[in-house]
Amino acid sequence: MSLLAIILLVLATVVAMEFVAWGSHKYIMHGFGWAWHRDHHEPHDKLLEKNDLFAIFGAALSISMFALGSPMIMGAAAWEPGTWIGLGVLFYGIIYTLVHDGLVHQRYFRWVPRRGYAKRLVQAHKLHHATIGKEGGVSFGFVFARDPTKLKAELKAQREAGIAVVREALTD
Repeated sequence: MSLLAIILLVLATVVAMEFVAWGSHKYIMHGFGWAWHRDHHEPHDKLLEKNDLFAIFGAALSISMFALGSPMIMGAAAWEPGTWIGLGVLFYGIIYTLVHDGLVHQRYFRWVPRRGYAKRLVQAHKLHHATIGKEGGVSFGFVFARDPTKLKAELKAQREAGIAVVREALTD
């Protein structure tokens, strides 16, 4: 593969992973995987959460793609794009860890952004955590954040329709 094709494939994988993460978050974590994800939505003082177990699936996907692309493992059947897809999944995992766990939930460092896209990310994810329970909710992505004003309106509509229970601070 050419260097340009490799770079484009890695970048495309990083972007695609945001859609995979969105779907996983909305339909798995807030669905049948709620038992693992619930503690992420509840206050606690633990270093780790059950929710952190979901990272194993991302790691397994990345490792599997690296293996699929490796001539050392697959021999002549190796599929080179697998290596670069695996790298894109790995990069997304690093971005997720820094942005979601680090910036938004401040598990690794303390910095509250006052403006710009970082502030928008934090606001969008705080609005995601505004609901009580797994029903309803907004902003299931981790890196791309919609306008917080639109998210607030969506939450209000969900509350009025009886879809979501919203924490008191946001009911006004």
